[in-house]
Amino acid sequence: MHRPTPHPLALLVLASLTQATAQAALYDVDPGPYTPETGGFAAWYQDTHGRVLDLCLSKAVSSRVAGAPGAPSYMCTLIPAPGVFDDTKPVSFPTNYPDETFWFSADAAIVDAARGIDLSYGTAIEAAFAAEEVVEGDQVSFARVRIRVDVPTAGTYIVTHPYGVEVFDVPVAGRRAINMTRDIGIGGQKTYTGALKGDVGPFLRGVGGPYTETNPQTGASERYIGDPNLNEAVTGSPFNTNFVRIEGPNGLDLRTTLFSVSGKLSEVVRPTPVIAQRSTYSRHSENGDLRAQQDVFVQAPPPPGTATLVSQTPNLNLTEANSTGAWYAQSALNPALPLKLQVTADNSLAIPSSTPTTVNLPLTDLVVIQRAEFSLAGGQLTLVASTSDETSPPVLSAHTGNGAPIGTLSGNGAVKTLSTGLSPIPPATVTVSSANGGSDSEEVVLVP
Repeated sequence: MHRPTPHPLALLVLASLTQATAQAALYDVDPGPYTPETGGFAAWYQDTHGRVLDLCLSKAVSSRVAGAPGAPSYMCTLIPAPGVFDDTKPVSFPTNYPDETFWFSADAAIVDAARGIDLSYGTAIEAAFAAEEVVEGDQVSFARVRIRVDVPTAGTYIVTHPYGVEVFDVPVAGRRAINMTRDIGIGGQKTYTGALKGDVGPFLRGVGGPYTETNPQTGASERYIGDPNLNEAVTGSPFNTNFVRIEGPNGLDLRTTLFSVSGKLSEVVRPTPVIAQRSTYSRHSENGDLRAQQDVFVQAPPPPGTATLVSQTPNLNLTEANSTGAWYAQSALNPALPLKLQVTADNSLAIPSSTPTTVNLPLTDLVVIQRAEFSLAGGQLTLVASTSDETSPPVLSAHTGNGAPIGTLSGNGAVKTLSTGLSPIPPATVTVSSANGGSDSEEVVLVP
């Protein structure tokens, strides 16, 4: 059973690697009010691909897989618990309500008896109760990644999964020698925004879906992103790693692309999610001619969704290359500053009820710190930084990581410098900011 872990647990983890510096996982959550119909939990979560999933409480069953006698093949992950939840009776909060439910879940396994590997992988956006008792006011939610592996030999193992890469240093082989549970988002009771900052999202989706089933209690037609009674290939990984893979000693390299996925698509009408990531310009002279370039990056639903730069004429369509929702466009127009770009994202082809969203992106130069050194002997901080605006270089100013001003960099060109005394303690980080909006932060290198 899935249980909330009070603190993120990562046993025998040497390092937890992320394949992107800023993974946009989930986008939004139901702000409430929260009603007994959903057990006092948020009714839905929305991911950055635009899909909205309800808290899955329906007793619709799979038309593809027949359940065992007394164990219906539910499309939702409904777990009977003696004395707490009887799935043969109507769901009613708090008298007959599951002590754990899910907006989303996906599970996979790799078993190779010859190699001595038994791996189980689970990820979810889960609803539970802080003290594991169905009590009003005790509701919590979290984003979970769980990896458990029996391994035959000690050594270093790497597990790649849809939401990241984990590296495990295993000193002793055996059952569950790898045992990691990472729960992110557990906060105060009835506070559901924490899961938005977890590793889980966008939601994985079965390639055969969406699946349509009938709710036996209401007669309503419902749609699901997967069938948890099936093992099938999925899509939706933000890193395009729609698989689980384990690598380890003696050439071990096993993987699976099969998952069992659960998630009920909501009828809630939501705007298309779009997250501004970067909008920068550069310009320089080449053989006496001015060369300008504008670069725009946003996170939005992948095709058939669209993203369009609408603040120039003609409009410019952004490009999305690998179905992860990372969009990019480049324009050769010379900007007249200050300037705010506008990008419109539209996901109505994938989700007809979705409405377009337009965001404003301030256009800034691109600042790069090339050198940030502090001399311990001389107490001198030396900075070298550049701006992407080579034709009209703006003023560059430096400050410490906590915001204390350091000074203005000097130089007539795009590359500017600053050397100044600081004492008694060097800053851990410095930030150089441009009068045209760009900035860069770097850790300070200490030299003798």
